[in-house]
Amino acid sequence: MIVVTRLNGPQFGVNPDLLQRIDSAPDTILTLIDGTKYIVEESMTEVIALIHEHRAVLLARAQEIQAAPKPSVELVRDLDGEPDDDTPMAHPVPLRPRSR
Repeated sequence: MIVVTRLNGPQFGVNPDLLQRIDSAPDTILTLIDGTKYIVEESMTEVIALIHEHRAVLLARAQEIQAAPKPSVELVRDLDGEPDDDTPMAHPVPLRPRSR
């Protein structure tokens, strides 16, 4: 989400992936893909900078996640100390036909 400011003062968040266009005539108008329009205080250049910053943060975070060491996975040990790979995790739930 990027945070922008309405002309009358309050701030709100917009998902930049839902923006279809940004107009500047003379106020900045954000048009979403569903046709919703918002008039904001920020200039077109400022909104575009916010979108670039938002996407850069997402890409940096994705790279951090990929570079992080993968957690090791261990099998659950049974009481006898052997891996418990053939025992169901939960009790089976009986299935019933739908009533119409």
